[in-house]
Amino acid sequence: MEDITQGVNNINLGADAHKKNRIQVSNTKKPLFFYVNLAKRYMQQHNEVELSALGMAIATVVTIAEILKNNGLAVEKKITTSTVDMKEDSRGRPVQKAKIEILLGKTENFDELMAASAEERDAVEVEEQS
Repeated sequence: MEDITQGVNNINLGADAHKKNRIQVSNTKKPLFFYVNLAKRYMQQHNEVELSALGMAIATVVTIAEILKNNGLAVEKKITTSTVDMKEDSRGRPVQKAKIEILLGKTENFDELMAASAEERDAVEVEEQS
C-alpha cells in the first residue's frame, strides 16, 4: 500500500504539480467542512494554502475562504481570476470555464486558535467517555 501512495505522490500533473499546498475544490465530491479542515491542516504544514476552483465550485471556494477568515484563522494574500479552455463532455467542443485561485496565509494567532480548538475537542471527548 505504501508503494501505491508513494507512486501517486510522485505523479507529475503539469506545471502546478509542485504546489503541495494547493486544494482543488469541487462542489460535488466532498462536503464543505472537509475542505475547511483540510485547509487548516495545510496552513499548519505550509503556513499558507491555495484554494482553486472552476465554474460552479467557485462559490464553494469563496465560502471556505470566508469561514477561515471569519474564524480568525486566515488572511487573504492574493486572489486570481481567469478563464480556462476545456472540452465539453458530450460533444467535445471547447468551452470556457471561470477559474479562481485564493491564496490564504495564517493569521498571527492561528496556532493559538488551533490549540484552543484542539483542547475543546479533547474536553468533549473526555466528557462523552465518562
